[in-house]
Amino acid sequence: LQSLDDAELRMLGREHTVAEARKAVEAARGLFPGRTSIDLLFGLPGQSRDAWAQRLEEALRLCDDHISLYQLTLERGTVLAAQVRQGALPTPPQDVLADMYQTARNVLVAAGFRHYEVSNFARKGALSTHNLSYWWADEYIGVGPGAHGRFVLRGEGGCSREARVQTLEPVAWMREVQSQGHGTRSRAVMSPLEQLEELLSLGLRTDEGITHERWGRFSPQLSLQAVFGEPGEARALQQEGWLVLDSGGLRCTWAGLAVLDSLLPDLLWQLQRA
Repeated sequence: LQSLDDAELRMLGREHTVAEARKAVEAARGLFPGRTSIDLLFGLPGQSRDAWAQRLEEALRLCDDHISLYQLTLERGTVLAAQVRQGALPTPPQDVLADMYQTARNVLVAAGFRHYEVSNFARKGALSTHNLSYWWADEYIGVGPGAHGRFVLRGEGGCSREARVQTLEPVAWMREVQSQGHGTRSRAVMSPLEQLEELLSLGLRTDEGITHERWGRFSPQLSLQAVFGEPGEARALQQEGWLVLDSGGLRCTWAGLAVLDSLLPDLLWQLQRA
């Protein structure tokens, strides 16, 4: 969906209109009631707090039981990024972006949604089971141009987790599949530390965080408590109210979930030392 304003959609270079987007959502809800999600972008050039709040209210009247909110990322090489760089379009300041995010969290929680992941909200238990497999560090196979995979090749007698990346360009990917049977551009065995770093970075994105059981699957010898319960960065973040480490595992507080990216460098450094 991305926006419920035609001018914003044109600015983003999208070809659909708000009316077409509404019809698509209604059709999807008719086919998959209770399992339809919409995406919205915030932090668009020229977007105000009030305009964002209005989009949220409109989205609540349209959406099903899942909604994803993403702050706009300007991609190099796009027309929009060039316009911003040249000063033709103003971007909201950081404090306004933070307010937009916090406004969305408050509005959606008040409407019965659970903020179960940094960018994702669900009610009536309609969590994205597909995406949870990434955040929980389950195994998955990436199929198609640019896709990533994380899995153990048990069929070949493997016992190590591999990271695989498919060729990014669609035409090149198809050509490789036709000539060699696959479009895998790279494959690498992940070290135990790399697996824990990924588990930490992705698992803390969820409100559940990283359970002791899930951590133990990747680190049977070194517990969560042994790594993050000792004096150090994690202990300081707990005392400051950003993190919790208890019988459930390691997770962000409500405040910490909003600033996770700023917490991760210290936590990764403590993990690397351990």
